[in-house]
Amino acid sequence: MISSKTIKRSAAIGSLASLVMSTQAFAQNAKNTINTSVSNVNPGLNTNLTASVKNIINVLIGVIGVVAVIMLIIGAFRFVTSSGNSDATKGAKDTILFAIIGIVVALLSFAIVNFVLTQFK
Repeated sequence: MISSKTIKRSAAIGSLASLVMSTQAFAQNAKNTINTSVSNVNPGLNTNLTASVKNIINVLIGVIGVVAVIMLIIGAFRFVTSSGNSDATKGAKDTILFAIIGIVVALLSFAIVNFVLTQFK
């Protein structure tokens, strides 16, 4: 049986290795990315402001979607572990329902925001 200390040590080494390797990959492409992005800058405050607002809103909606998916997983886990207890089952079903509503709202808001912001171009 593997001890928890060994698992923690392996997880720490794996996390550190993935962090170091991803940093090297970004460092190799940094020069090309900067040159490309600087040469493709579109002058005009309105376009840049709209793009910035769109990016910020899309990130926030993405975070909301991720939280909703996590809540869906938590609700499913609660449903599986309810062991037939009617109160626990009802709570788990409510969590799943609200998580699905959250996912639908996030998807619809993503579509609406992108549609509205493309009308400003």
